[in-house]
Amino acid sequence: MRLALLYPEVYDMARYREERREFPPFGVLYLAAVCEAAGHEVAVEKITPHRTRLDLSGFDAIGFSLASSATYGMMLQARRKSVISPDALVMVGGVHCNFYPDSSLRDFDAHLAADGESEETILAILAEHPRGDLSRVPGILYRDDDQIRRTAKRSLMRNIDDLPLPARHLLPRQDIVIPDRLAGTDLAMAHVMFSRGCPFPCTFCAAGQTRIQYRGGASALAELEHLITAYGIQGFAIVDDNFIVARQKVADICDHIAHLGLRWSALSRVDTVNADLLTTMARSGCIEIKYGMESGSERLLKAMRKNTKREQIRRAIHMTNDAGIAAKVFVIHGYPGENTETTDETISLLTDLGASVARVSLFRFVPLPGTEVYEHADLHGIRGTHLQSDWDGDWSKFHIHHNTRRWWGNDQEWAELETSHTRLRNFVEAGWNSQG
Repeated sequence: MRLALLYPEVYDMARYREERREFPPFGVLYLAAVCEAAGHEVAVEKITPHRTRLDLSGFDAIGFSLASSATYGMMLQARRKSVISPDALVMVGGVHCNFYPDSSLRDFDAHLAADGESEETILAILAEHPRGDLSRVPGILYRDDDQIRRTAKRSLMRNIDDLPLPARHLLPRQDIVIPDRLAGTDLAMAHVMFSRGCPFPCTFCAAGQTRIQYRGGASALAELEHLITAYGIQGFAIVDDNFIVARQKVADICDHIAHLGLRWSALSRVDTVNADLLTTMARSGCIEIKYGMESGSERLLKAMRKNTKREQIRRAIHMTNDAGIAAKVFVIHGYPGENTETTDETISLLTDLGASVARVSLFRFVPLPGTEVYEHADLHGIRGTHLQSDWDGDWSKFHIHHNTRRWWGNDQEWAELETSHTRLRNFVEAGWNSQG
């Protein structure tokens, strides 16, 4: 079959105004890889605000990857404007679809929606199309005349090492190799995924998979060797939701790749690292760890179900520095309950850490669809039942790129929050030269 997979252009959260590209669409690239391996012909197409009308009339199946609420409207335009054969199978999937498969199926007038991990699912769908029985395919919702039917839930893959490497060859080189995105260096780098999922229950996070799956060291090595040979990379960034969870798995990857001489970065919590692991990571080329600090207020950290302490943050940052690795922190301002006092606590912690923190990215709180604070908005004091019952169809209001929408609080609380945010932003920009 001829298959087209469409994905939205997504900009880096910290540099959205600069329209700096985010990492490649790994979900689509893995789907493309398994479909090519099965003998299908695959095209990957990028949707941007200026490119929403495509001629897809030559394809037997079309898949729309709904990566986030922020790009939902743009993808919907592509569905409505593009030329698609009336006999083509139309599918939707992706993170947003996993949270809201029913509405995604209806909005896109699709034949089916994939719910969850989809590499095995898409192969089963294509095997049944056009005259097969979709009820035999686990992990989907599909149309049956005027009814929407849901099949059995698909179990997660036992071993993601069995997947082929993502089909990077279907994208332009400039979308794969980027010269200035690795921890402030100018090294030619690429992005990789070595794990899936995150088991932690942070209320503000829209990571849908709570079981973490790791690739083995040999699999990680094979991909990096391919990237060196095919693209000449000098470094890489691991874009997993939370790479440093299972220390033995991380150490196994480090041991396998150390001899390559590449420089790399990853994301972590502050309470999952220790000195021995950090030393192992440094020896394998790690030059930066990006920590989700979120706040210096333990009251807010508890409310977020982050459940970390100021001392844990200090200890992780100092251990990271001692291992010879730079530490970057992410900070979220404006979570329900944020005020002058909590902002002061964040500023005081950043002041204590000082030069131990190499870079800071500051974000404003948004109740993202799929998160606990969105699904249970009233329990968190989030303003307006429009988040669900009175939703007006505009998903873009939930983008997290410098969003200044008022989500909670009365007039006095909002004024205090705005003043506090300005003070924190000025503090961060003065201390870290506006680095994101």
